[in-house]
Amino acid sequence: MGYRLVIFDFDGTLADSADWFISMTNGVAERFRFRRISDEEVAMLRGRSSREVVDYMGVAKWKMPLIAIHTRKLVAQHASKIPLFEGVPELLNGLSEAGVKVALVSSNSEANVRRILGPKLAPMVNYYNCGASMFGKTPKFRAVIRRAKISPDEVISIGDETRDIEAAAKAGISSGAVIWGYQRPEILAEHKPTILFRDLSEILPAIVG
Repeated sequence: MGYRLVIFDFDGTLADSADWFISMTNGVAERFRFRRISDEEVAMLRGRSSREVVDYMGVAKWKMPLIAIHTRKLVAQHASKIPLFEGVPELLNGLSEAGVKVALVSSNSEANVRRILGPKLAPMVNYYNCGASMFGKTPKFRAVIRRAKISPDEVISIGDETRDIEAAAKAGISSGAVIWGYQRPEILAEHKPTILFRDLSEILPAIVG
């Protein structure tokens, strides 16, 4: 089927930022006193769910908003080092030409997202709802759907982590999981997204129908 609204995650889905975030992890861990991880642990954690990763690293729930604020500031300082994945401009152009509405729901800030997208692509996003907590995307999905006035069965969210699949299920919408971001294909497949995307070029035909 075709969809009238696609809600994208940003980091690891449209922006090639997973490795940058990993490079920052131990510095953030030292500042906020949670577990530092080795390269071997990074590889292992990519095969775990988002909730398992948080538990493994021993991140206290009350610290998560503080960590998010700090991380957004780091992204703002290093935005020029975070590129979009190849094919993102063509994808956004294709969705616009097909009349499909585009939303971005991200844990990152709207200012950071717009900066990385750039002045040509940022206006192609119809709805921004950023600053989501790590496991707080569901209410933001619902808010975007209300603003767009589109039935949930005509909406799909697309992200690179198991938490994106979980949030879509709670919001009653379809989910797409991309394998080029943070988490491994097998852990994403285990969480049963509506569509598992193995290449960015697969997204446009799946959305447009």
